[in-house]
Amino acid sequence: MRLKDKVAIVTGAAHGIGLAIARHYVAEGAKVAIADVDATAGEAAARSLGNARFLATDVGDAASAANAIAETCRAFGDIDIAVNNAGIIHAADFLELTEADFDRVLRVNLKGAFLIGQAAARRMVTQVKSGKPPGAIVNISSINAVVAIANHTPYCVSKGGIDQLTKVMALSLAPYGIRVNAIGPGSIMTDILKAVATDKEAKRRILSRTPLGRIGEPEEIAAIAVFLASSAASYMTGQTIYPTAAGSRSTTPCRSRSRRSSDTQRMYSWT
Repeated sequence: MRLKDKVAIVTGAAHGIGLAIARHYVAEGAKVAIADVDATAGEAAARSLGNARFLATDVGDAASAANAIAETCRAFGDIDIAVNNAGIIHAADFLELTEADFDRVLRVNLKGAFLIGQAAARRMVTQVKSGKPPGAIVNISSINAVVAIANHTPYCVSKGGIDQLTKVMALSLAPYGIRVNAIGPGSIMTDILKAVATDKEAKRRILSRTPLGRIGEPEEIAAIAVFLASSAASYMTGQTIYPTAAGSRSTTPCRSRSRRSSDTQRMYSWT
């Protein structure tokens, strides 16, 4: 088991990629705190995984983020791994996008990663100073950190910010041996993308820029998250891995079919 006796917190882990990561971590021997706003799904996930606990968490609130780390440590001991996966999207044409919608997405996607990451890092630094081994932080970015979508301004901006936040954190925490890396998935079959995949034309557009000819699964991202949290990635920090199956065509921007504004309240990693 690559994560035997490790303690991890995964935000946005009630669904999708976050849930897949939590499941893989438990299978690899870790104890996992599932931090999410969806209490019903989060509690069900914790029960199904066994060696896990649900924490109701608003990652965009500093007190809630700090409490999530504190409660993780109270439940399981020290914290070894933090995964910033929580995220939301809002679709709107650039000229119609409101300040409130822009702020809401960045509050969860970027500020949330900063707050959870900072709280986890502070605890990890204290542990290192007491002679304990350093931890690892994994941020979930997106291919949209580098490939823009015209009507997803706040999402793309937030994920671009995640890539740079990852580098800043990696440099700041390197003296303590704490590693910080990110994963930038391409099109992954989360609940959000399932809705798109039922539209034959939308699915055709996705697959037309995907040489492997299929949409990725959350478990494939979770496998990378296990690697980054394990000793196998001990000489790796400040990097973003882009599992996109898109090859040289990954630079082709895409656009959702609908031009109307839309939003999702659940914490997903959407790509």
